[in-house]
Amino acid sequence: MRLSVATPKTRPSRRDAVKSRLRDTKPVNLPGYRSRVIWVWALLCLGQLGLVSRLVWLQVVQAPILQKRAEAQRSVKLPPKVALHPILDRNGNVLAKDESVFRLFAHPFLFKENKDEIAQALAPILKLPTDSLIKLFNSATSGVPIARDLSDETADQVRMLRLDGLELNQEWKRTYPQKDLMSGIVGYVDAEYRGQSGLEYSLQPLLTAKPSAGLVTEDGRGYLLPNQFSERPLNADELSLRLTLDSRLQWSARTALSRKLKQYGALRGTVIVMDVRDGSLLALVSEPSFDPSRFYEANPALFRNWAVADLYEPGSTFKPINVAIALDAGAIKPDTIVYDQGNISVGGWPIQNNDGSAYGAINITKVLEVSSNIGMVRIMEQVKRSTYYDYLKKIGIGEITGTDLPFETAGSMKDKQQFVDYPIESATNSFGQGFSVTPLQMAQLLGAIANGGKIVTPHVTQGLFDPSGKLVSRPNLIAPHRVFSEETSASVRKMMESVVQNGTGKPAIIPGYRLGGKTGTAQKAAGGVYQNSRITSFVATFPSVSPKYVVIAVVDEPKGDDAFGSTVAAPIVKSVVETLISVEGIPPSHPAELQKLTDAIPPKPKP
Repeated sequence: MRLSVATPKTRPSRRDAVKSRLRDTKPVNLPGYRSRVIWVWALLCLGQLGLVSRLVWLQVVQAPILQKRAEAQRSVKLPPKVALHPILDRNGNVLAKDESVFRLFAHPFLFKENKDEIAQALAPILKLPTDSLIKLFNSATSGVPIARDLSDETADQVRMLRLDGLELNQEWKRTYPQKDLMSGIVGYVDAEYRGQSGLEYSLQPLLTAKPSAGLVTEDGRGYLLPNQFSERPLNADELSLRLTLDSRLQWSARTALSRKLKQYGALRGTVIVMDVRDGSLLALVSEPSFDPSRFYEANPALFRNWAVADLYEPGSTFKPINVAIALDAGAIKPDTIVYDQGNISVGGWPIQNNDGSAYGAINITKVLEVSSNIGMVRIMEQVKRSTYYDYLKKIGIGEITGTDLPFETAGSMKDKQQFVDYPIESATNSFGQGFSVTPLQMAQLLGAIANGGKIVTPHVTQGLFDPSGKLVSRPNLIAPHRVFSEETSASVRKMMESVVQNGTGKPAIIPGYRLGGKTGTAQKAAGGVYQNSRITSFVATFPSVSPKYVVIAVVDEPKGDDAFGSTVAAPIVKSVVETLISVEGIPPSHPAELQKLTDAIPPKPKP
């Protein structure tokens, strides 16, 4: 029996299926398809053109505006840092300036070396004990203050150690290169750059530099970037404040004054050198003084310059002023004779000469030469008391001088009614007691005798100057005004020259030169009662012919029986005038005297 096998039906392949479907597909409408593609392509091109146009608009046309907006968003305005103009003397020597300093911080958690090793490396640079540094490192893990006010050189030494964990921050500090030489005039600023005494206080608006924009850049996280930080204070400029003072003369005056203060155990002293032509001060020394860089260690009483702020009774140095008043009022003439009997009684009050002497009939010059109190009382008796009082007010007694130095105190005197009604007031005023002035005002008053009769304003400021030396700003001073005639001033100057050549001022004689002068030794008053302590002084006009300078020295409470104006103050003035001669190159008025001294020196023996 045959079996029949059925043959299976062949299945179509995948390729055949695709071909079959393609045969069954209707033809595509090509014109419609192409149009749609063209439209899509056109839209894409327009979009790209718009994008490019927008980019051109932003990157080219709007770029400057957008850049400014971006910079404004990244910039931060810092508060202006106070910067002060430097202060110079008349020769350009720096008296005060802003200086770059650094503060050192430690972050011990960043140390890669041992703390002991870091302390040993820093100790000789910072001049601190190693144990103290280690103690500081152990006090906290970060932000430990180590030292401040480090100089650029010291900061460079710290950087050269290349130690991780040490941070140097730059700061600015007011420094005083002359230390205590000019502290009574320049003064000091506190930690906030606020002037507390001297010119730093009185002229702070003039000294403060114009603020700058103070802009810095920050990144996206808000951290400040260093690209716009200035190495100088943010509002510093190139102006400087120049003074009339001469550091050489200041140093000479201070040296001479300090020597006498020590010799006589005096409480304090001052020396003033003033140009009588315009009132500019070449030197103003007050001792004791202080270091303005370390003001916090000083006695606060030293911050007030006592030559400007404290009053004293001038004593006999005021006698030339009284003689000028009597001459100007027409009450006496230079050759007038008065009688000195040694002691008198005025209004029931006894008055006598300082040395107890009686000089008899003497002229006005002799009154000044021997410093006769009785002679001065007789002179001023010739002036009507109301007229005398008016003259004292006219020359400024009881008023300030108008100086540019701060804390000036006005002098004091009795009211007019008391002065007129009680003759003892005019009598004591005649020899410089019963009223008070400052040493600076005495220099001003004697300056009027020296310059021909005009009151000038004592001052130490020339003004602000730019780097080319051009004056930018100057202080406003009281204009000079006449108080004595030129004839009166010339007569008194001649008398003062005789005081030095023939009277109590002989210790101030300088061979080859002539100067006028007057000594003063006054009792100090406390609570209206005169004490045994005294205040000594000497004032000089130099040269005696056409004087240019007034030099005054006042020494408070010198000790010893020989402490007088002639022994204490006159030698100080002599030393200062000798320096003034050298500094200013003043030729001798009497060269023959110098030649005699030279001829009198024995020749050195030949070896």
